Amino acid sequence: MSADFRKLKSFVKIVDAGSVSRAASLLRIAQPALSQQIVALETYFKTKLLIRSNHGIAPTEAGMVLYRHAQLLLKQMEQAKTEVATSTRSVVGHVSIGLATYSNSASLALPFLQEMNHLHPEIMVHINDSFGQVLSELIMSGRMDIAVIYGSGAIKGVEMTQLFREELCLVIHPDMAQPFQGSENLSLAQLAGMKMLLPSKGHFLRRLIDDSFARAQVTPHVFAEIESTATLAAAVKEGLGATILPHSIASTTAQNSGALIFRLKRPTIEAGVYLCISDHMPLSEPAVAARAVLLNVVDRLSRMRNAGHA
Repeated sequence: MSADFRKLKSFVKIVDAGSVSRAASLLRIAQPALSQQIVALETYFKTKLLIRSNHGIAPTEAGMVLYRHAQLLLKQMEQAKTEVATSTRSVVGHVSIGLATYSNSASLALPFLQEMNHLHPEIMVHINDSFGQVLSELIMSGRMDIAVIYGSGAIKGVEMTQLFREELCLVIHPDMAQPFQGSENLSLAQLAGMKMLLPSKGHFLRRLIDDSFARAQVTPHVFAEIESTATLAAAVKEGLGATILPHSIASTTAQNSGALIFRLKRPTIEAGVYLCISDHMPLSEPAVAARAVLLNVVDRLSRMRNAGHA
């Protein structure tokens, strides 16, 4: 790798690490040498690229522009090295896929991996279930290639393609559901005072649920905020509270916890599921192949689901 690419790699590592010393340790080079590389970059671009604060090091506005371009250049260089080294007709390399928490990731992940293994065995797939991370931000920064996320429309810096919509349902322990026996649908007003187990406020689904409760003029009694589907299923199984989830994951959670599912009306809650890619970084060849496979899997599962409802 040339000296210029080494400088860009060092710059990206510093931004990701938020610290020169941490980046130096990760890159296994001396901290003064790393600092000199940044000085050389700032001299070349004739502007300050990094600023120090009490929270560490962060890029300036100009530094963020360079960071995005550097991510793209380094990714293309790695892809070129992989393709030249293998020199095969099959698509090779790696691709990172993000699947939103509380989505139907379980039903998507396995058929996606099976199809990738069949069509593109030379592509190494990294799947991220997004715990504690905002997938759209990972896409914008170039640290992830493709994501399947919940959303309601455009997000600056990414391209969104709606895949399908999912209805959200109440998942509740049978003992807690006794007042609703004989009902198939519940209004949000009927959930007033019920202990709820919900995603944290930073999650799109939580904002969607809170907005729906507000429209129904009901304040939910949130007993716990849980980001793990396994923990959520266990808490519902113990009767610690009810939850509201998209139908696909609600069915799985109910099966694992012996819970019941009720459709929600007045208002109905629906969430859009989107394919998310960068709007300024071109996809690598492995990412293009993975996107095609993912779209085919989603289409096949949607047709199977529609046939089951017919």
